[in-house]
Amino acid sequence: MNGTTEVVPDLAVRPSGSATAPSVGRMVCQHWPEYLMEAAGLGLFMISAAAVTSLLEYPGSPFHQALPDPIARRVLIGLAMGLTAIGIIYSPWGKQSGAHLNPAVTLTFMRLGKVRPTDAAFYILAQFVGGWLGLALAALVGGTYLADPAVNYVVTVPGDSGPIVAFAAETVISCGLMLAVLTLSNHKTLASWTGVCAGCLVALYISLEAPLSGMSMNPARSLASAMVAHLFFSLWVYFVAPLSGMLAAAALFTWVHQADEELACPKLHHANRRRCIFCGKPGGA
Repeated sequence: MNGTTEVVPDLAVRPSGSATAPSVGRMVCQHWPEYLMEAAGLGLFMISAAAVTSLLEYPGSPFHQALPDPIARRVLIGLAMGLTAIGIIYSPWGKQSGAHLNPAVTLTFMRLGKVRPTDAAFYILAQFVGGWLGLALAALVGGTYLADPAVNYVVTVPGDSGPIVAFAAETVISCGLMLAVLTLSNHKTLASWTGVCAGCLVALYISLEAPLSGMSMNPARSLASAMVAHLFFSLWVYFVAPLSGMLAAAALFTWVHQADEELACPKLHHANRRRCIFCGKPGGA
């Protein structure tokens, strides 16, 4: 995955009515590093989630015993996962792929016309495969700790209030995340802080919203846990709600800013010298 700072302008997303789009085969040959970066990014996120949750929630862990308050443990998990997200977004690979790490994010940017369908399809495939491989690897290493009911492969399931409340909560937090991403990434002064804001929201949502739905916002993340744990209860919530919330955020943002200039590139960090397969040029450092 090295040597990927090359700019490929003819494969960038073009406005409607422009030159004919490149072939699928050519796009895959040019963009496969970004697809692998997306897979690796979500895989690393799942490994981090498994490790941190096992350390803090496994009953035999000294960290669990030292922190009997479940709220304090959840806040620490939130902080760890928020920092993990920020680290991935601002890593060299995250700067190049855009660090979507989430099919709902990629589909929303495609709906906004910022990602070609072919790239979206391979991003989503990579996210699902990467998330599953990451958690499967964590399960292979973590064994008993990750399988314990208190951890249960970090599955996301509705809380005591049930699937409907979980669906509503997932929709709201997904809408909030995408609104923040669109608002900051399209602000010239604040764009470089988009990833920090996204990570802070992940930390906040895990701390406050997790009791309602487990805090997913990500179909690939939830399916990875469900497949390893063989627990598919109310999985539909984690496919439908994140996409619904993010598409609603996109619709609201474009309605409010309908007279403004074209939307920014769909990267959470674009002001860097890594190549961009979406607009065809790096963002500068």
